[in-house]
Amino acid sequence: MIALLQRVAWARVEVDGQIIGAIDRGLLVLVGVQKGDTLARTDRLLERLLGYRVFPDTQDRMNLSLRDIDGALLLVPQFTLAADTRKGTRASFTSAAPPDEGERLFDALLARAFGEHPHVAAGRFGADMQVSLLNDGPVTFWLET
Repeated sequence: MIALLQRVAWARVEVDGQIIGAIDRGLLVLVGVQKGDTLARTDRLLERLLGYRVFPDTQDRMNLSLRDIDGALLLVPQFTLAADTRKGTRASFTSAAPPDEGERLFDALLARAFGEHPHVAAGRFGADMQVSLLNDGPVTFWLET
C-alpha cells in the first residue's frame, strides 16, 4: 500500500458539491492499493499513520504523532498513486489493485482507523472527488508498506 500523507491545518473532500469528509488539524492521507497488498499491510499502514512523528514538539522538532496531538485523520482513496511513470508520457496502472480488491482493502483500512482513532473521516472509493487542504509546513511524506 502507498500513502501520501500531508500534515494539514484543515482538509476536506467533496463529492457532487457535498462535503463528505472534513478535518481540522491532522493528516490528509491519499491511499493507493497495489496488486499483492494484504490486510496485514493495511494494519501496518494504519500503525505507521497514527504513530508517524510529523507534528512539532515544544522545540519545533517533528517528534509528535497524530495520536500525541489528538489530531484528525482524513483517508482518501487514490488509485493513481500506484501508477508506473518510468517511461513515456502516459502513466500505466498495471501495478494498481483491481477496483474490487482496492475497495475491499481501503474499506478495511478505514474500518480499522474508525476502531483505533477517535477523529477519522474519509473520501469515497471510485468517486470523482474534490480535495481541499491547507498543508501545514508544508510537510508531505510518501509511505509504503
